[in-house]
Amino acid sequence: MKVPNPVSKRLALYHRCVVSLLSEGKEITSSQELGERLALKPSQIRKDLSYFGEFGKRGTGYELKELKLSLENLLSINKTWNVCIVGAGNIGTALANHTEFFKEGYRIIAFFDRNPSKIGKKIGTRSIPVYSIEELNEKVKNLNIEIGVIAVPSSEARNVAEMLVKSGVKGILNFAPVKLKMENVEIEDVDIAISFKALTFKIGVKEIERKRSFNKKDS
Repeated sequence: MKVPNPVSKRLALYHRCVVSLLSEGKEITSSQELGERLALKPSQIRKDLSYFGEFGKRGTGYELKELKLSLENLLSINKTWNVCIVGAGNIGTALANHTEFFKEGYRIIAFFDRNPSKIGKKIGTRSIPVYSIEELNEKVKNLNIEIGVIAVPSSEARNVAEMLVKSGVKGILNFAPVKLKMENVEIEDVDIAISFKALTFKIGVKEIERKRSFNKKDS
């Protein structure tokens, strides 16, 4: 089944929204309510969910507990994922201290780095050990690590990705500012700089529209 990549990201948004609705004590929701909360068209939500079968009942809506379980199965977060981070710098440390990762079932259990001053230390509130990059292949196998996070400079990213693939990880989350494409592994690129540029573009467009509107009133 071919599912467009943006759908997977929206599924994660739906799950977060459903969890929030449940925490408010709600039992039923609708595509209309989800759309209002997520600034999406209800028809888009129904279309996304239709890729995976029937959800909810016409005229009744979605039963939240049932929808939450279905989304967790689709997102494969109905299990614990062992994760390692390559690069014990600022980004890696911030991720290790991000409590939401652990709540969602992503268990960061190892760091890898080349810097001798970092190897042997422990990072974050959960005291995650830092191993030498030379131990990556052995540790990934022994610790049953399935996801690798790349938090190194772009010049090192491809080499690290190749090491992770050879070690047997199933997926890679790449924070390095470079696009990676590898065989036999799923890769998700996270480029914070691109997000900032997209944001300032939107701000700039609004500024231009505001100036045009102001000039029209003046003329």
